[in-house]
Amino acid sequence: MRIIICGAGQVGWQIARQLSGEGNDIVLIDKDERLIQQANEALDVQGIVGHASHPDAMERAGARDCDLLIAATASDEVNIVACEVAHALFDVPRKIARLRAPAYLDPRYADLYRAKHLPIDVLISPEREIALATLSRLDAPTTFDTETFMDGRVRMLGLALPADCPVLHTPLRQLDQTFFGLRAVVVGVRRGTRLFAPEPGDQLMPGDQAYVVAATPDVDRTLDIFGRPSHGVRRVVIIGGGNVGVAVAQALERQGDLHVKLIERDRARAEAAADLLGRTIVLNGDGMAADLMAEAGVPQADVVLTLTQDDRTNILAAVRARQAGSRMVIALINDPSLIPLAANLGIDAQISPRAATVSTILRHVRRGRVRDVYSLGDAEAELIEAQVLAGSALAGTTVRDLKLPRGALLAAVEKAGQVLKPRPDMRLDQGDLVLIFALAGDIQEVEGLLQVSADWF
Repeated sequence: MRIIICGAGQVGWQIARQLSGEGNDIVLIDKDERLIQQANEALDVQGIVGHASHPDAMERAGARDCDLLIAATASDEVNIVACEVAHALFDVPRKIARLRAPAYLDPRYADLYRAKHLPIDVLISPEREIALATLSRLDAPTTFDTETFMDGRVRMLGLALPADCPVLHTPLRQLDQTFFGLRAVVVGVRRGTRLFAPEPGDQLMPGDQAYVVAATPDVDRTLDIFGRPSHGVRRVVIIGGGNVGVAVAQALERQGDLHVKLIERDRARAEAAADLLGRTIVLNGDGMAADLMAEAGVPQADVVLTLTQDDRTNILAAVRARQAGSRMVIALINDPSLIPLAANLGIDAQISPRAATVSTILRHVRRGRVRDVYSLGDAEAELIEAQVLAGSALAGTTVRDLKLPRGALLAAVEKAGQVLKPRPDMRLDQGDLVLIFALAGDIQEVEGLLQVSADWF
């Protein structure tokens, strides 16, 4: 595919890196000459210096032959105009825009995004994605990463394995035999800086991070087996009352049974947050001040979420909340280079706006009948949920005969609404849902298996 990406910031850069590595023809537009020079040197892309919404920049990018436009600049208005220009002048068939302002996302104005008005096919809201990621994280607070698939019937659990983890030094095939009936599969293991798809004879070691896919009814049992039993969350403190903090607080209010407090340093922003929130108690002041932390109940909190616009503030506030006695701390971190630092400082989990946005965009880029995509780590792997199509390489094939690449594993199968653990003699049929783990270098091959073969026609 020929894809034009507007904006060479963190999201645009990551999407360009990932899609160019899969053989797509990528053109990256940004007005910052330095960012484009870095992209040209580091990525297999064509970088163009120019305003992403200007017709001449689109023309130079080859918009007349473009299959997809992704507008991911820092400006909502530039993203909107870029989609309009791509539609009106170049007839680009698909357009994705990242929008952040709540006013653009109000359901009352959904008719705005129609071909005769603003021709945007997919809207991506980082705040909405972060809110969803936060809720998912709070459902499984002992994980460092988690995501749901197959309409909530399957869950991925990222588990840090300490030295006292009960299943260390045990071959994975033996785990399958020991815990009979458990619908859980270890699909990925991070050991040091390396992420790999494990073989049945591999063993888990102290310090590993394991990505485990489990049927939702088996999640609690899986967490117990790995020595990470879940605990309830009722008291939540949010530090940061910007768009992200308010979006998360609103999502938590809809849960109905949580006690939420929000701290915001800027008085005007705190007042605006209080107007938007119903049951959340909003406090104005420095979220890192010991007296305000005590007033907000940080020492008794089940979890503290640090969601300001500054990564370093989020990390420091999370560390201070941990020292104050919070049971769990989660920090919003945009810069991926700071994530290892956060882990070393005792922060339980991180939420990455970039990763959440990238995963959502990829869901709309992947070929075949792809229903969901979740990017793991620094775009090192993906979990891809897809439907088996008649005429694809998967249809009519047993699991043992699947020609998956070495860095890919079948994690779960759903047949007629029932979630099953893959077995060698299981046959995949048209209409089945599959969840596949694939390392970055193997995604293109997996994507090919999901598509209908030309020989079928």
